[in-house]
Amino acid sequence: MNDEVTLPGSAPASAGPANPQDNAGPAGPSGPSDGVAAVDLVGRKLAPVAEVAVLSMVFVIVGGIYMAAHLPKRPPLGVAEVLTCLAAAALFANTAQLMRLQDFSWRSFFLVAKWALLAYLVIAGMLEFIFVFDGTRGTTLVLMTCMLAIFAFDVPMLLAFSVARYQDPPPATGSTVSA
Repeated sequence: MNDEVTLPGSAPASAGPANPQDNAGPAGPSGPSDGVAAVDLVGRKLAPVAEVAVLSMVFVIVGGIYMAAHLPKRPPLGVAEVLTCLAAAALFANTAQLMRLQDFSWRSFFLVAKWALLAYLVIAGMLEFIFVFDGTRGTTLVLMTCMLAIFAFDVPMLLAFSVARYQDPPPATGSTVSA
């Protein structure tokens, strides 16, 4: 028994598109019309930059919550130091794997990163002022400053990567495009 509904003037759904051009997209059935191979921006595999950035943020946030839970007394720094070191290691590893990306829209990345970094440096500066104004001193202040610095670089990296990964990369240098 066939439960398909066919509208007048259309082909059944199982028969495929009535016109082969319908599934071809804007570039036609054989790919882009300018001779450049299409890049699958959604399905392509990239380094796990976003995932590692989130992991680094988790380390910083947990370390900050751990330290804040002990205030106003002097917090024990061992756990927070380990979490800060793990966050820094994740940030450096993330930067290294980001630098190795090819076929990536670096223009879009830096366009987003510079403004996001400016915003997060302002936020981190205000938070640093609050720490100093509230009387945070010594090793606790140094550790909180390190966490703020990691967070201030991590979030813009995550934002910029999330935007740039879905942008068309520039054409490879030295390639010719036939018209």
